[in-house]
Amino acid sequence: MNSTIFKHYVYFFNIKITALVLLIGLGFSSCSEDLDDNLTPTIQITFKFTHHWDNEPVTNSSLNILQFTNANGELLSIERLRYIISGIRFTNSANESFLLDSYNLVDLTSNKGLSYTVQTEIPEDTYSVSFTFGLNNEDNSENYVDLNSESFNVPDMMGGGYHYMQFDGKFINTNSEEQGFNYHAIRAVDNAGTDPTSPQDTFFTVNLGTITVLNRTEIEVKMNIAEWFTNPNLWDLNEFNQMLMPNSAAQIMIYENGQSVFSLGEVTQ
Repeated sequence: MNSTIFKHYVYFFNIKITALVLLIGLGFSSCSEDLDDNLTPTIQITFKFTHHWDNEPVTNSSLNILQFTNANGELLSIERLRYIISGIRFTNSANESFLLDSYNLVDLTSNKGLSYTVQTEIPEDTYSVSFTFGLNNEDNSENYVDLNSESFNVPDMMGGGYHYMQFDGKFINTNSEEQGFNYHAIRAVDNAGTDPTSPQDTFFTVNLGTITVLNRTEIEVKMNIAEWFTNPNLWDLNEFNQMLMPNSAAQIMIYENGQSVFSLGEVTQ
Protein backbone atom coordinates (compact mmCIF):
# COMPACT_ATOMS: atom_id res chain seq x y z
CA MET A 1 0.00 0.00 0.00
CA ASN A 2 1.55 3.32 -1.05
CA SER A 3 1.74 6.22 1.37
CA THR A 4 -1.02 8.29 -0.32
CA ILE A 5 -3.57 5.48 -0.11
CA PHE A 6 -2.57 4.79 3.50
CA LYS A 7 -3.09 8.44 4.47
CA HIS A 8 -6.57 8.46 2.90
CA TYR A 9 -7.43 5.24 4.73
CA VAL A 10 -6.36 6.69 8.07
CA TYR A 11 -8.27 9.90 7.35
CA PHE A 12 -11.57 8.12 6.64
CA PHE A 13 -11.02 5.77 9.59
CA ASN A 14 -10.63 8.75 11.94
CA ILE A 15 -13.81 10.33 10.56
CA LYS A 16 -15.77 7.14 11.26
CA ILE A 17 -14.39 6.89 14.82
CA THR A 18 -15.25 10.53 15.49
CA ALA A 19 -18.78 10.07 14.18
CA LEU A 20 -19.25 6.95 16.31
CA VAL A 21 -18.09 8.75 19.45
CA LEU A 22 -20.49 11.61 18.74
CA LEU A 23 -23.41 9.20 18.25
CA ILE A 24 -22.62 7.42 21.53
CA GLY A 25 -22.38 10.77 23.31
CA LEU A 26 -25.71 11.87 21.94
CA GLY A 27 -27.23 8.56 22.98
CA PHE A 28 -26.04 8.97 26.57
CA SER A 29 -27.24 12.58 26.59
CA SER A 30 -30.66 11.52 25.33
CA CYS A 31 -30.92 8.73 27.91
CA SER A 32 -29.85 11.14 30.64
CA GLU A 33 -32.56 13.60 29.68
CA ASP A 34 -35.19 10.85 29.65
CA LEU A 35 -34.14 9.69 33.12
CA ASP A 36 -34.25 13.21 34.48
CA ASP A 37 -37.68 13.74 32.96
CA ASN A 38 -38.99 10.63 34.76
CA LEU A 39 -37.52 11.40 38.18
CA THR A 40 -40.03 12.35 40.87
CA PRO A 41 -38.61 15.03 43.17
CA THR A 42 -38.40 14.35 46.89
CA ILE A 43 -40.66 16.76 48.74
CA GLN A 44 -40.88 17.53 52.44
CA ILE A 45 -44.21 17.40 54.25
CA THR A 46 -44.66 18.19 57.95
CA PHE A 47 -47.67 17.17 60.01
CA LYS A 48 -48.25 19.42 63.01
CA PHE A 49 -50.50 17.95 65.73
CA THR A 50 -52.43 20.40 67.89
CA HIS A 51 -54.91 19.69 70.68
CA HIS A 52 -58.01 21.50 71.86
CA TRP A 53 -60.92 21.18 74.23
CA ASP A 54 -63.62 22.41 71.89
CA ASN A 55 -62.19 25.83 70.96
CA GLU A 56 -59.70 26.06 73.83
CA PRO A 57 -56.07 25.11 73.02
CA VAL A 58 -54.59 22.33 75.15
CA THR A 59 -50.82 22.14 75.61
CA ASN A 60 -48.37 20.47 77.96
CA SER A 61 -48.89 23.32 80.43
CA SER A 62 -52.62 22.49 80.56
CA LEU A 63 -52.01 19.08 82.17
CA ASN A 64 -52.76 17.99 85.76
CA ILE A 65 -55.34 20.71 86.38
CA LEU A 66 -59.04 19.99 86.96
CA GLN A 67 -60.32 22.48 84.38
CA PHE A 68 -62.23 20.63 81.64
CA THR A 69 -65.92 19.70 81.75
CA ASN A 70 -67.14 16.93 79.47
CA ALA A 71 -70.56 16.66 77.82
CA ASN A 72 -71.82 14.58 80.76
CA GLY A 73 -70.99 17.43 83.17
CA GLU A 74 -67.94 15.84 84.83
CA LEU A 75 -65.02 18.05 85.78
CA LEU A 76 -61.75 16.40 84.78
CA SER A 77 -58.02 16.83 84.23
CA ILE A 78 -55.65 15.43 81.62
CA GLU A 79 -52.50 13.82 82.98
CA ARG A 80 -51.27 11.87 79.96
CA LEU A 81 -52.23 11.85 76.29
CA ARG A 82 -50.33 9.95 73.63
CA TYR A 83 -51.46 8.11 70.52
CA ILE A 84 -50.26 6.60 67.24
CA ILE A 85 -50.98 7.77 63.74
CA SER A 86 -49.83 5.57 60.84
CA GLY A 87 -50.47 4.73 57.20
CA ILE A 88 -50.54 8.29 55.84
CA ARG A 89 -51.98 8.11 52.33
CA PHE A 90 -52.11 10.63 49.47
CA THR A 91 -54.63 9.95 46.66
CA ASN A 92 -54.80 12.19 43.60
CA SER A 93 -57.67 12.88 41.18
CA ALA A 94 -56.54 9.99 38.94
CA ASN A 95 -56.98 7.69 41.97
CA GLU A 96 -53.23 7.11 42.19
CA SER A 97 -52.39 6.38 45.81
CA PHE A 98 -49.11 6.96 47.66
CA LEU A 99 -48.81 5.26 51.06
CA LEU A 100 -46.21 6.22 53.67
CA ASP A 101 -45.43 2.98 55.49
CA SER A 102 -44.46 4.59 58.78
CA TYR A 103 -45.96 5.71 62.08
CA ASN A 104 -45.62 8.50 64.62
CA LEU A 105 -46.20 8.46 68.36
CA VAL A 106 -47.76 11.80 69.32
CA ASP A 107 -47.05 12.49 72.99
CA LEU A 108 -48.59 15.66 74.40
CA THR A 109 -47.33 14.75 77.87
CA SER A 110 -43.65 15.03 76.97
CA ASN A 111 -44.06 17.32 73.94
CA LYS A 112 -42.72 14.66 71.59
CA GLY A 113 -43.97 13.80 68.12
CA LEU A 114 -46.08 16.95 67.87
CA SER A 115 -44.29 17.71 64.62
CA TYR A 116 -43.70 14.84 62.20
CA THR A 117 -41.74 15.48 59.00
CA VAL A 118 -41.64 13.00 56.14
CA GLN A 119 -39.53 13.01 52.99
CA THR A 120 -41.45 11.35 50.18
CA GLU A 121 -41.14 10.99 46.43
CA ILE A 122 -44.57 12.05 45.20
CA PRO A 123 -45.39 14.69 42.58
CA GLU A 124 -46.54 18.09 43.73
CA ASP A 125 -50.29 17.85 43.24
CA THR A 126 -53.69 18.08 44.92
CA TYR A 127 -54.46 15.03 47.05
CA SER A 128 -57.06 13.55 49.32
CA VAL A 129 -55.03 12.98 52.52
CA SER A 130 -55.83 10.38 55.15
CA PHE A 131 -54.17 8.47 57.98
CA THR A 132 -54.91 5.62 60.35
CA PHE A 133 -55.57 6.23 64.03
CA GLY A 134 -53.66 3.43 65.73
CA LEU A 135 -52.22 0.52 63.76
CA ASN A 136 -54.02 -1.78 61.35
CA ASN A 137 -53.99 -5.50 62.18
CA GLU A 138 -50.95 -6.29 60.04
CA ASP A 139 -48.87 -3.46 61.49
CA ASN A 140 -50.11 -4.22 65.00
CA SER A 141 -48.58 -7.69 64.79
CA GLU A 142 -45.07 -6.30 64.24
CA ASN A 143 -42.43 -5.73 66.93
CA TYR A 144 -41.45 -2.08 67.46
CA VAL A 145 -38.46 -1.49 69.69
CA ASP A 146 -39.22 2.19 70.20
CA LEU A 147 -42.84 1.53 71.22
CA ASN A 148 -41.66 -1.26 73.52
CA SER A 149 -39.32 1.19 75.26
CA GLU A 150 -42.28 3.56 75.74
CA SER A 151 -44.32 0.78 77.44
CA PHE A 152 -46.93 1.09 74.71
CA ASN A 153 -47.46 -2.69 74.51
CA VAL A 154 -50.75 -4.46 75.18
CA PRO A 155 -50.47 -7.65 77.28
CA ASP A 156 -50.86 -10.87 75.28
CA MET A 157 -53.87 -11.91 77.36
CA MET A 158 -55.64 -8.78 76.10
CA GLY A 159 -54.82 -9.48 72.48
CA GLY A 160 -51.22 -8.27 72.27
CA GLY A 161 -49.97 -5.64 69.89
CA TYR A 162 -49.92 -2.00 70.92
CA HIS A 163 -52.12 0.72 72.31
CA TYR A 164 -53.71 3.09 69.85
CA MET A 165 -54.02 5.71 72.59
CA GLN A 166 -53.32 6.22 76.28
CA PHE A 167 -55.42 9.01 77.74
CA ASP A 168 -55.30 9.30 81.54
CA GLY A 169 -56.53 11.82 84.07
CA LYS A 170 -58.74 12.44 87.05
CA PHE A 171 -62.38 13.45 87.43
CA ILE A 172 -64.80 14.41 90.19
CA ASN A 173 -67.18 11.50 90.67
CA THR A 174 -70.77 11.47 91.95
CA ASN A 175 -69.45 11.34 95.52
CA SER A 176 -67.60 14.62 94.89
CA GLU A 177 -64.33 12.72 95.17
CA GLU A 178 -61.32 12.87 92.84
CA GLN A 179 -60.99 9.61 90.94
CA GLY A 180 -58.62 8.41 88.22
CA PHE A 181 -59.60 7.32 84.71
CA ASN A 182 -57.70 5.43 82.01
CA TYR A 183 -59.31 6.01 78.62
CA HIS A 184 -57.14 3.57 76.65
CA ALA A 185 -57.85 2.57 73.04
CA ILE A 186 -56.68 -0.84 71.79
CA ARG A 187 -57.91 -3.58 69.47
CA ALA A 188 -61.28 -4.75 70.82
CA VAL A 189 -60.91 -8.24 72.26
CA ASP A 190 -63.31 -10.85 73.64
CA ASN A 191 -62.38 -13.97 75.62
CA ALA A 192 -59.38 -12.33 77.23
CA GLY A 193 -56.77 -14.97 77.92
CA THR A 194 -54.78 -17.41 75.81
CA ASP A 195 -57.21 -17.39 72.87
CA PRO A 196 -58.64 -13.87 72.48
CA THR A 197 -60.94 -13.00 69.58
CA SER A 198 -61.67 -9.60 68.06
CA PRO A 199 -65.35 -8.70 67.47
CA GLN A 200 -64.43 -5.83 65.11
CA ASP A 201 -61.55 -3.59 64.09
CA THR A 202 -61.18 -0.49 66.26
CA PHE A 203 -58.41 1.34 64.40
CA PHE A 204 -59.97 3.81 61.99
CA THR A 205 -59.20 6.00 59.01
CA VAL A 206 -59.17 9.78 59.38
CA ASN A 207 -59.88 11.69 56.14
CA LEU A 208 -58.46 15.20 56.27
CA GLY A 209 -59.93 16.27 52.93
CA THR A 210 -58.31 17.69 49.81
CA ILE A 211 -54.92 19.37 50.17
CA THR A 212 -52.59 20.86 47.57
CA VAL A 213 -49.14 19.47 48.40
CA LEU A 214 -46.03 21.40 47.44
CA ASN A 215 -42.48 21.09 48.72
CA ARG A 216 -42.23 22.11 52.38
CA THR A 217 -45.97 21.87 53.04
CA GLU A 218 -47.09 21.92 56.68
CA ILE A 219 -50.43 20.29 57.51
CA GLU A 220 -52.06 20.94 60.88
CA VAL A 221 -54.02 18.01 62.34
CA LYS A 222 -56.34 19.11 65.14
CA MET A 223 -57.62 16.82 67.91
CA ASN A 224 -60.72 17.97 69.81
CA ILE A 225 -60.20 16.01 73.03
CA ALA A 226 -63.74 16.78 74.21
CA GLU A 227 -65.15 14.69 71.36
CA TRP A 228 -63.82 11.47 72.93
CA PHE A 229 -66.61 11.89 75.52
CA THR A 230 -69.36 13.28 73.33
CA ASN A 231 -70.60 11.74 70.10
CA PRO A 232 -72.34 9.38 69.44
CA ASN A 233 -71.85 7.95 72.94
CA LEU A 234 -72.33 10.35 75.83
CA TRP A 235 -69.51 9.14 78.05
CA ASP A 236 -70.21 8.65 81.77
CA LEU A 237 -66.87 8.50 83.59
CA ASN A 238 -68.62 7.16 86.68
CA GLU A 239 -69.48 4.05 84.67
CA PHE A 240 -66.54 3.82 82.27
CA ASN A 241 -63.35 4.99 83.93
CA GLN A 242 -60.93 2.08 84.30
CA MET A 243 -60.53 -1.51 83.08
CA LEU A 244 -61.63 -0.45 79.59
CA MET A 245 -58.97 -2.50 77.78
CA PRO A 246 -60.58 -5.93 78.37
CA ASN A 247 -64.05 -4.42 77.73
CA SER A 248 -64.73 -4.90 74.01
CA ALA A 249 -68.01 -2.95 74.22
CA ALA A 250 -66.16 0.04 75.67
CA GLN A 251 -63.48 -0.24 72.97
CA ILE A 252 -66.14 -0.13 70.26
CA MET A 253 -67.66 2.95 71.92
CA ILE A 254 -64.23 4.63 71.90
CA TYR A 255 -63.89 3.73 68.21
CA GLU A 256 -67.29 5.28 67.48
CA ASN A 257 -66.54 8.48 69.40
CA GLY A 258 -63.17 8.82 67.69
CA GLN A 259 -64.75 9.41 64.29
CA SER A 260 -65.34 13.10 65.06
CA VAL A 261 -62.17 13.82 67.03
CA PHE A 262 -59.75 14.85 64.25
CA SER A 263 -60.01 17.66 61.72
CA LEU A 264 -57.82 19.58 59.31
CA GLY A 265 -56.33 22.81 60.57
CA GLU A 266 -54.12 25.28 58.69
CA VAL A 267 -52.11 24.27 55.64
CA THR A 268 -49.00 26.39 55.04
CA GLN A 269 -46.43 26.28 52.23
